[in-house]
Amino acid sequence: MKKIAKWEKHVFILILLSVLFFIIGNTGLSLTNPDEVFYMDSAKEMVKHNSWLTPYIFGQPQFEKPIFTYWLIRMGFLMFGITAFAGRIFPAIFALLGVISLYILGLAGFGERKKAFYSALILGSSVLYLGLARTVFTDLIFSMFILFALTAFYWGYAKSKKNLGVTLFFVFSALAVLTKGPLGILIPGLVALMFLIWRKELKFIFCPAAFWGLVFFAVIAVPWYAYMLKNYGNGFIREFWVNDHLRRVFVAEHPHNDRWYFYPFSMLGCMFPWTFYVAAGLWSIFKRLKKKLSAFSVFLVCWLGVVFAIFQPAHSKLVSYIFPLFPALALIAGDFFVEKVLSRKTGFGRVLGWVTALILLIIPVAVRAAAAKYPLYFSSGRVVQILAFLGWVISFGALVFVFLRKPKPAFFIQAALLPAILIAIPLTNIDPYVSSRKVSEYLSQQPINQSVILCSKAFVRGVHFYTGSRAAVFDSGSDNFFSPHPIPFINTDKKLRVFLASQPITYCVLKKSALDDLQRLAGDNYQIDVLLLVGNEYVLKVEERVLRK
Repeated sequence: MKKIAKWEKHVFILILLSVLFFIIGNTGLSLTNPDEVFYMDSAKEMVKHNSWLTPYIFGQPQFEKPIFTYWLIRMGFLMFGITAFAGRIFPAIFALLGVISLYILGLAGFGERKKAFYSALILGSSVLYLGLARTVFTDLIFSMFILFALTAFYWGYAKSKKNLGVTLFFVFSALAVLTKGPLGILIPGLVALMFLIWRKELKFIFCPAAFWGLVFFAVIAVPWYAYMLKNYGNGFIREFWVNDHLRRVFVAEHPHNDRWYFYPFSMLGCMFPWTFYVAAGLWSIFKRLKKKLSAFSVFLVCWLGVVFAIFQPAHSKLVSYIFPLFPALALIAGDFFVEKVLSRKTGFGRVLGWVTALILLIIPVAVRAAAAKYPLYFSSGRVVQILAFLGWVISFGALVFVFLRKPKPAFFIQAALLPAILIAIPLTNIDPYVSSRKVSEYLSQQPINQSVILCSKAFVRGVHFYTGSRAAVFDSGSDNFFSPHPIPFINTDKKLRVFLASQPITYCVLKKSALDDLQRLAGDNYQIDVLLLVGNEYVLKVEERVLRK
């Protein structure tokens, strides 16, 4: 009987854990506002319009994102129907493939199975990776294509497989461009270029494979953009290229994020529970900059530097924008963990183990305290008590193993805790606070007919996705969406009065502040009935008190 190789065992474990971490229970939470329902609704409307090339929203073409993610969602619809599972299955699959890709990259870079294995586990169990793997966003799919491209490049470089590696580099970059735009080639291209310049090996890229790679890139990436330019012209240029790319450099879509420290702190926080290993690994690698770094360390530094150089100066900041560098952080943390913690070369690694274990020990206690203080968010106090107690016992077990100087079992316990919490989230009552599914089910039973549902900005996408009804936004004094939607946007008293007068009965899904504004502006002219309160969403019926003349 053939003996199973060590790398085969590692891959099997990584696949098994990825299925548990990313797929099991990922439909327990309804599709969330405002982004998951945006992507799902666009794919749903593509089905309605029988379109495979043009995304739609609210009945009109929309140009916020390229086509590839919508293709995946539509394929999910074909296999599983228009369900949350259909939308979330492909991000989960890409997350699984990303973990395997990182393992392959770690093997090529470190030349050690152990470092590659722990790096892949660190990536797959970090909080942002877990969150994006279980939700419908472009960022994880886009970032995985960048990871695949850089894995192909470095594997080709390190293993003398230049032709295949360079060709795959361009193929995966092209798919990244189809997922989120020109950054799909800019990020991996600059990382590879900076690495080769640093290593004084720029001639590596001048080869027939690069020519054919560019040909494949053009064949894959260009046709969809050419189609959109031909059919939508200036509208596509104005929205996709100017508004969604150039404008974000100079205008903050989320002004409270526009701080110099946002990315450094978000980066470390979103690698939790490996935050301290990441910080220590970064400190270690940058200390060695004055000395001669290994080729792989140079590659990782270039990876970090390029992503930061691109996104840090831009005023629009979201942590998901820098998600492409998280695989590099996982590799740095995995290297540090094996070198300093598993090997027990220094007491510093043990201190980090203590700190991580203590913080994880606090999480179940915090959840239990939150359940007592905010019982509305938890469906069963007893269930939460049991889960919190089990979480505390597991976290305490990690602390015991750290005390016994057994970092390996402590590591696996720490890696499993956050996925377990995410799987248990459906047992809480948080669903009504993040999704419009329940209010939409209620509205679907009302005689709405052809009337327009008035929604707060945060709820309008979800209400439209679940009900299919026409909708308008009411947010007094608020700005329109960063990429305006083709629906009425009511942000003044005058616009609201005109809208209410346009139909005899108006159904609304509003937040509390919008309800207060509506009651103030409606005065004695309208009867406002609160039909339902689900989470923070008020379902209202607004009707004129006097008959129309």
